[in-house]
Amino acid sequence: MGALRPDLIWRYLRPHRKAVLQGTAALVVVNLLSVSIPLLVRRVIDDLQDGFELQDVFNQALLIMVLATLMGGVRLYSRLLVFGVGRQVEADLKQKIFDHLLLQEPGWVQTTGSGEVISRATSDVENVRRLLGFAVLSLTNTALAYGLTLPAMLSIDPGLSLAAVGLYPLMLITVRLFGGRMMRQQRRQQEALAGLSDLIQEDLSGISAIKIYGQEATEQQAFAGRNGVYRDAALGLARTRSTLFPLLEGISSISLLLLLALGSGQLESGRLSIGDLVALILYVERLVFPTALLGFTLNTFQTGQVSLERVEQLLQRRPLVQSPRQPQPAPAPGRGELEARGLTVRYPGAARPALVDVTFRIEPGELVAVVGPVGCGKTTLARALGRMVELDPGELWLDGIDVTQMALEQLRSRVALVPQEGYLFTASLADNLRFGEPEASQQRVETAAAQARLDGDIKGFPDGYLTLVGERGITLSGGQRQRTALGRALLVDAPILVLDDALASVDNTTAAEILRTIRGQGQQGRTVLMISHQLSAAAACDRVLVLEDGRLVQQGHHLELLEQPGTYRRLWAREQAKEELQAPA
Repeated sequence: MGALRPDLIWRYLRPHRKAVLQGTAALVVVNLLSVSIPLLVRRVIDDLQDGFELQDVFNQALLIMVLATLMGGVRLYSRLLVFGVGRQVEADLKQKIFDHLLLQEPGWVQTTGSGEVISRATSDVENVRRLLGFAVLSLTNTALAYGLTLPAMLSIDPGLSLAAVGLYPLMLITVRLFGGRMMRQQRRQQEALAGLSDLIQEDLSGISAIKIYGQEATEQQAFAGRNGVYRDAALGLARTRSTLFPLLEGISSISLLLLLALGSGQLESGRLSIGDLVALILYVERLVFPTALLGFTLNTFQTGQVSLERVEQLLQRRPLVQSPRQPQPAPAPGRGELEARGLTVRYPGAARPALVDVTFRIEPGELVAVVGPVGCGKTTLARALGRMVELDPGELWLDGIDVTQMALEQLRSRVALVPQEGYLFTASLADNLRFGEPEASQQRVETAAAQARLDGDIKGFPDGYLTLVGERGITLSGGQRQRTALGRALLVDAPILVLDDALASVDNTTAAEILRTIRGQGQQGRTVLMISHQLSAAAACDRVLVLEDGRLVQQGHHLELLEQPGTYRRLWAREQAKEELQAPA
């Protein structure tokens, strides 16, 4: 673990410094009152020994009650303030992380792993909240408790005071030893619980596959195994807690017995009054909780500091794909003209580029197919058009403007990308269709659904457009999911539509109808780039771009390419042979 970073901690507390200072001031008041009350108790007891007036004792008892009540109220106020700061920092930090994650390119999220990102946004933020709330409050309270209580004890009897608190370092060591183990066990319990939740979620999502293959017993065994791990982790944590707290009580009791044993001798010699002994007992009892809590606080402080550094590391990560500081405005409305000039794309850490020196020009309103073998760079080209990957300046142009000089929001409003696996959210069909334009009218939603040939399916659903789509669209068929994603793209009415194998799960008749609709829109000014492994669909396009090993090796009309030896004719022959083999006898 790195060195303590008070500057980093203060940076998070600075926006809430007023509440922090008020909470600290309230803690000072609490500790002053807690030191004063035992002195008043001592005075009452000594007065009772020396002879007393009932009214005086009653007045002093009433004063003690008032001070104790005031102390409780101020303590509650301080906790609300300081813990409230921790909660506010937690909420602000989660919002900041979420906003920051939305700026990152998809490739980074995929390579980093959603589990790691979620861990930093949840568990680490929770640890930061404990650091800035519980740990700050506890450390401040412990420092004030010892700083004010020890001088009061020493003023009564230095020898007894040092003897009584002499065992407290042992209490601190015990908490440190057991506290680390408890945190590890609690982490294992949380991980085991997360494993249970993941299995339940996965099995509920894949319940159909479990039924089809009759794997209920296998999944029951898997759940039993994970459930056993969770049980063992929970029992281990319970055993540690059951051992630690009696130990702390034992050390506290020994300290109290030592005080009573030594104090009784002082009483007999007359060097100590009963009131003094009672006050010392109250002070010793008062220091038990801050001392025991200090061990947990130090563990929390260390864990919170590590989490704070992990959160900072995440927030300092700058996305590779960013809008330029001074974006160049694009003409409105967009024409849909695309041009690549030596386009080369290399993924971070890849051995070779995914696209190499690709050059082409697509006129507004053209319907262009992009074909090629698996892994030739088709999907990378689609991502490049939406600038989902980082590009070098001057290699890709939209309506005569370098896309790296356009604001990302403006660029992506002009390029509607439909991936093969269109992601659907757990919402209604209508909300999924209008995801790109949340304020779109119902009429526009229905028009887009009709263009994607989805309206017939929706009419068959009991709730129509209000039908709730399950997680990732699991309640829909593959074709319905793809058509929903297509309808979403058609609704935004972008001048460029990119279909990344977006009709692979749609039957041939429906796909042909959709293509006719898209071609009609192309004639009205929308540029369509259709990436597909189905060359029969490419035959209906104005032009075909052929990629192989990341390079553009051929381009032209379907019939022209069939007359040329090369990749396209080879792929066409292979597709025709496959169709003949699949044809019924």
